[in-house]
Amino acid sequence: MRILIIGAGGMIGRKLTQRLIADGKLGGSAISHLHLVDVSAPEKPAAPFTVEVEPADLSQPTAAARLIASRPDVIFHLAAIVSGEAEADFEKGYRINLDGTRYLLESIRRTGGTEYRPRLVFTSSIAVFGAPFPEAIGDEFLTAPLTSYGTQKAIGELLLADFTRKGFVDGIGIRLPTICVRPGTPNKAASGFFSNIIREPLAGKEAVLPVSEEVRHWHASPRAAVGFLMHAATIDGDKVGPRRNLTMPGLSATVGEQISALRAVAGEKAVKLIRREPDPVIQTIVAGWPHKFDAKRALALGFKAESSFEEIVRIHIEDELGGKV
Repeated sequence: MRILIIGAGGMIGRKLTQRLIADGKLGGSAISHLHLVDVSAPEKPAAPFTVEVEPADLSQPTAAARLIASRPDVIFHLAAIVSGEAEADFEKGYRINLDGTRYLLESIRRTGGTEYRPRLVFTSSIAVFGAPFPEAIGDEFLTAPLTSYGTQKAIGELLLADFTRKGFVDGIGIRLPTICVRPGTPNKAASGFFSNIIREPLAGKEAVLPVSEEVRHWHASPRAAVGFLMHAATIDGDKVGPRRNLTMPGLSATVGEQISALRAVAGEKAVKLIRREPDPVIQTIVAGWPHKFDAKRALALGFKAESSFEEIVRIHIEDELGGKV
């Protein structure tokens, strides 16, 4: 099996790579070739099969065709700029998040028509939904995004569904919850503070909280996100049916509940490192986000996530901190 990961240099891309190498197979098929791509060439990992790394900018019209030339069996499309950056730089957001996706789909179509039909896993977002929201967003709720990022992802979902309907690709779109706790350093995502207020205190550092503790949001861990991707790559498309975009399961928690979970795991000393500093821009963006879902379709299809925020905190400690705080 040949696998292509676009956006392999990002946090989820790196974790997916590690999981694929550890397993050595996907859906029962042995991996023979792993192609890792990002704007800057990802670091080449050791593996028991061939690993190729290269830089590529998917927003350039000819880049995708070159990547697809080897006809990978499974393609993970993770490449995107994050919500805050897409909102701040309108042209860049559409160039990377929308044009890059369209070029990829077109390249697959032109490479082999209906004779080449790879499984394409597209990472979408809960940002495709916009207020006003019901108490819990079900599978029938309309996509009406209130940000440029959400709009770009919603258009990507429609393209994925149409190219799948026409037989050009076998696509599965997964709407990821906010991934928490993200390792590393703060990024430009408007949602970054959800991770910052856990990750930084666990490392003995101060974190800024720009919203109130009453803010509620939908979360899943990086470990769960990798599980979503792996399952989406192997799930029976006939069971999914024509509606190829799925809201992933997750955990609805308030910022206050996040902080309580941090306190339960790491004590009051860690909680005291959170500094309240209201940010009207972030508050406005977050106010337009959904906060709870009823992901019946995804759950019925076998996708799984955490059941408590304390579990999410402990997963971060296990995976990133060697099991110790």
